[in-house]
Amino acid sequence: MSLLAAIILGIVQGLTEFFPISSSAHLELAKLIFGMGKVPVMFDLACHLGTLAALTWFFKTEILRLFAKDRGKLSYLFIALLPLIPCYFLLAPLRKLVSEPQFLGFFLMLTGGILLLGQKVRVKKRKGLLRDVLLIGTMQAAALIPGISRSASTISAAQVLGWNSKDAVRFSFLLAIPTIIGGNLLEMQKLWRGKELQHIMNHNCLVGFAVAFLVGMLVIRFAISWLEKGNLKLFAWYCLGLGILANLFLFVKL
Repeated sequence: MSLLAAIILGIVQGLTEFFPISSSAHLELAKLIFGMGKVPVMFDLACHLGTLAALTWFFKTEILRLFAKDRGKLSYLFIALLPLIPCYFLLAPLRKLVSEPQFLGFFLMLTGGILLLGQKVRVKKRKGLLRDVLLIGTMQAAALIPGISRSASTISAAQVLGWNSKDAVRFSFLLAIPTIIGGNLLEMQKLWRGKELQHIMNHNCLVGFAVAFLVGMLVIRFAISWLEKGNLKLFAWYCLGLGILANLFLFVKL
């Protein structure tokens, strides 16, 4: 893997992570478009750790407030994580089945559909915050499938349940922090068993981490501000259009 490839993929990760358009799908498409071949899992992991560091830094004040003062909201974040645990294992066979590149376009289009649903549908009668966070956490499990955006799923679920845009976006990204940490720890465990984890410190992984972090820091404030306005139709149509183009590209390539 070349240094240029590491920089390109780090930029792609940093640009796409904080928008509801599936950064993982964009990484895979970038690899295919630029003919990068098989990129080691630990490199993708390093890029995701870079944007996780940017996300944690951006929300550092809110995170400290959660632990110091707002224990109630903190408990809801942990409750929202509960559905993810069984879903991770139940969806493992499906995830393995649909992880091939030819499915990326379809699931990007599904992300677009989820975003449109979040813009159109509202539940009139709310039944309590506990139910809401469990449903949002369950929707987060959809992102276990490559090409489905985690933030699109959680923000749209919150909007359907009647949350205002700012609360939906903030809860979604705060929920992302323990989710991404947990997912990365599971991946690290697999790499450790395969004696590959030590390679995460090679120069390409360090470059991918650094570029994803720096680009993410430049993008995140703009992205959160845009998402909090609540109009996600642009991202919906983007995902639908990119999904169609990806299907055409992959049909020709594969």
